[in-house]
Amino acid sequence: MSDAEARVPPLEPASDLHTTYGDLTHVGRVVSITRTVGLGDVRTDATARLDTLACIIQDVADADAASAPIDGMGVWILRALALRIDRQPGLRDEIVARTWCSGIGRQWAERRTQLDVAGVRCVDATALWVHTDPERGVPVALPAGFAGVWGPTTGGRTVSARLRHEGPPPDGRRSRWPLRAVDLDVLDHVNNAAYWAMVEEELARRGRPRVQRADIEFRGGLRRDDDVEVQVAERDDGFASWFTVDGDVRASVLVGCGP
Repeated sequence: MSDAEARVPPLEPASDLHTTYGDLTHVGRVVSITRTVGLGDVRTDATARLDTLACIIQDVADADAASAPIDGMGVWILRALALRIDRQPGLRDEIVARTWCSGIGRQWAERRTQLDVAGVRCVDATALWVHTDPERGVPVALPAGFAGVWGPTTGGRTVSARLRHEGPPPDGRRSRWPLRAVDLDVLDHVNNAAYWAMVEEELARRGRPRVQRADIEFRGGLRRDDDVEVQVAERDDGFASWFTVDGDVRASVLVGCGP
């Protein structure tokens, strides 16, 4: 392993965000949705892509926020997402996604999401969402009443918004990543699920190894006119990727693969 590769951090739980939990034990608000994996959601081997899983995790989070009895809600921006994949959902599988708040910070909150198929756990996800002002796009305090609605499932747990991924090594493999209109969301920036399309490209290049863990961190958004470069570095258990614009890291991904 080269010195540059040695600087790539291991894919290990390094912060509160990446802590693994068991099943929900606290009483409180849990929201669930059901989604069927369709033809447009799978790879050539009929397993659900990472962007499919990210979309479902995003949708159940939105269902929770949109249905909550809270006034004055701002816009939630994904800061980080950690996935543990025990089983790959497949074509026509009915995925039951359930989510709850698992920790609270000053201007952010953590949520756990579990994806099950036929009562079998497939994916555990832990996400950190930052509450922002819809006009200014800056972090703001959680809305009044937040703790009353989502606090019980946290068990009083507080979380940090500090990111952990290191920057790219100087000799990583580089390529352009052209943005598409379909990558943009209602905020006119690249949707968080769209970043996984690049990861899928890299997995295909490697013969589609099975992903066991995948972490993404966002340091800044991407917009339609950005000239995006992706850097990739090898790791013992997979690879790491960075999305950069003029050398500025906007997002980073760590992927751990296994048999």
